Amino acid sequence: MPSKSDSTEAIVLNYVNEQNRPLNSQNVADSLQKYNLKKASIQKALDTLADSGKISFKEYGKQKIYLARQDQFNIPNNEELASMKEENAKLQEHLDQQKKEITVVEGEIKSLQSNLTLGQIHDKETKLRKEVKEMEDKLVKLRGGVTLVRPEEKKAVEAMYSEKISQWRKRKRMFKDLWDAITENSPKDLKEFKEELGIEYDEDVGVNLQSFSELLQHGKKRARGQ
Repeated sequence: MPSKSDSTEAIVLNYVNEQNRPLNSQNVADSLQKYNLKKASIQKALDTLADSGKISFKEYGKQKIYLARQDQFNIPNNEELASMKEENAKLQEHLDQQKKEITVVEGEIKSLQSNLTLGQIHDKETKLRKEVKEMEDKLVKLRGGVTLVRPEEKKAVEAMYSEKISQWRKRKRMFKDLWDAITENSPKDLKEFKEELGIEYDEDVGVNLQSFSELLQHGKKRARGQ
């Protein structure tokens, strides 16, 4: 069974080789906390490994920097590097293509998720059929001459409508009398004066008292002809 020291050295050596970058003892201690190793034991292991030539080290003042021995790695030559770069470019191209295909698939998934399920389609169909049936029943009643509005309700609406028309006519006449009195001896252009005061006639806003009055008369004539 290896000693605790041997185990520590093995763990530290494996870590330094895996990282293959400049490290100080604090870097190694921080990364190997999961092994419950103390910084002092890690420092000792680093120094032992460096003294035995298993790792390299450089001193910068009081700071020691440790590095994996580079002669243990197979360093590719220029031809091998070129081949690796070419292979990497192919892999990157393949990766980009895969990403595009994933984007297309994700778009199709979102589109399918936004569509109604079969159950939802059946529910909507049932609702629409019910609405169509109700409208058809209403249409049959209208074609059969059935009155859907009670006579008293119709009479009340016509009375209210007639009152509004009377008020409209009365106010229109009152305004005309007042306007004529104000502008009788006015030297101003009446159109410009009206615009200056912000006054709008019925015609300016697209309404006509006569047309609304005729609607009421037309309704009464049709009621008598029924």
